[in-house]
Amino acid sequence: MPETADLLDNIAALKALLIAATAREARKDERIERLEKLVAAFRQAAFGRKSERADPDQFDLALEDLETAIATIRAEEGADVAPSKRASKPRAPNRGSLPGHLPRIEEVIEPESLICTCGGCLHCIGEDVSERLDVVPAQFRVIITRRPKYACRSCGDGVRQAPAPAHLIEGGIPTEATIAHVLVSKYADHLPLYRQAQIYSRQGIDLDRSTLADWVGKAAYELKPVFEALIADLKCSSKLFMDETRAPVLDPGRRKTKTGYFWALARDDRPWGGEDPPGVAFTYAPGRSGQYAERILQGFTGVLQVDGYTGYNRLIGPERIGGDIRLAYCWAHARRKLYEVAQNATAPIAEEGLGRIAALYQIEKDIAGLSAEARLAVRQARSKPLIANMETWLVHHRARVSPKAPLGEALKYIAKYWDGLCLFLTDGRVEVDNNSVERSIRPIAINRKNALFAGHDAGAENWGVIASLVETCKLNDVDPQAWLTNVLTRIVNGHKQSQIKDLLPWNYPVKV
Repeated sequence: MPETADLLDNIAALKALLIAATAREARKDERIERLEKLVAAFRQAAFGRKSERADPDQFDLALEDLETAIATIRAEEGADVAPSKRASKPRAPNRGSLPGHLPRIEEVIEPESLICTCGGCLHCIGEDVSERLDVVPAQFRVIITRRPKYACRSCGDGVRQAPAPAHLIEGGIPTEATIAHVLVSKYADHLPLYRQAQIYSRQGIDLDRSTLADWVGKAAYELKPVFEALIADLKCSSKLFMDETRAPVLDPGRRKTKTGYFWALARDDRPWGGEDPPGVAFTYAPGRSGQYAERILQGFTGVLQVDGYTGYNRLIGPERIGGDIRLAYCWAHARRKLYEVAQNATAPIAEEGLGRIAALYQIEKDIAGLSAEARLAVRQARSKPLIANMETWLVHHRARVSPKAPLGEALKYIAKYWDGLCLFLTDGRVEVDNNSVERSIRPIAINRKNALFAGHDAGAENWGVIASLVETCKLNDVDPQAWLTNVLTRIVNGHKQSQIKDLLPWNYPVKV
């Protein structure tokens, strides 16, 4: 590069440098703007309205790469500016405050000298304090248990020794905390066992994947009574959600996978301040027939909020023996049908239907967090007239639109489930959609993507047991690692089966 003195006499070189610098800055601005637009588009697709958005998990990697690219360009921008010319106040990221329960390690950085240029001593007039998040990588350690043996020199009457403590894996190397860590890594963080084995290997710990699987199987067996207590507690409620999702399972005899299903039974009374704690239980079944839903719900009486899957009709059939079940249906699914029509063609009727449903959701937004009684009063005053008007609108347009057209099918769907869609008008506890259980079931889908399929029906059942307890911990703001360590320890030490309810996540005393 020419020296500064030469540049002053070389107008052409000066112009070339200026043009290059301007072009470089323009390219940076253009790259950042283009990347930021892509990020905004990805965020809309991932986090927009339920019916318009795609699965957020599909966008995670792309978003990470885009945001990393933006940060790299900004770092390049900063490197090109002399330190003295950089902004004195750096851009403040929106990172929130660091949790108070984290341990603090303080360091004090003193000036090189506390003697003033005049020869006097400096005194402290204040300080600047900053906090940064630090991490200590996971550390494995070995617990050595010694049990001394004692004998009497006088009489030689036997040997005295403390009994060996009970362990989940008798004669094995893991503590209950280690097994809990494996469970959380697999079922909360979606890390398959073979990847966990690789992580252990980097620490010089040679653990075969089959060994980890043995630990998980033993834990699932011991935790099954807690899972059964969870389902029993959920079915004591008078309002639940239910949904199902695919569970590909290896079928060794056919050398391919078969499709099983996880049926999610969930309770979430938080939107109206109910006293029962939230929970979700995943039960594996080899199929999607309504008979499996009926079997899972034996003993339940009350309102069941579901989507429009016809298998649930078995629960309200006249021949069914059992408690009375009323089905509340999902406005989000009804809206989705209209949205698909509006997206694929100009459809003013579908657009109008979307607007009517949006008005119902706005009312729900206004009453979020109120008691069931208050919600019901507002719905009777504001939502009921909208529903009555929508029913007239629905009858009118169904008579005009071909039932075989996409719009006709969307309107037919709404009409078919109309009574269940309107159940929220008579019960303040009922939600307008099934989104609560759909959110609870998402981790199963994430695990399915990572593990591809379960190895066996029994493996899928174990999956349901542990995933249910982990997700219920998360719903109740309980650390699943701490809870599993505590519960496994109490079980191996002989916790009474008659008091199994005491082990449910919402009874765990330590919250995050």
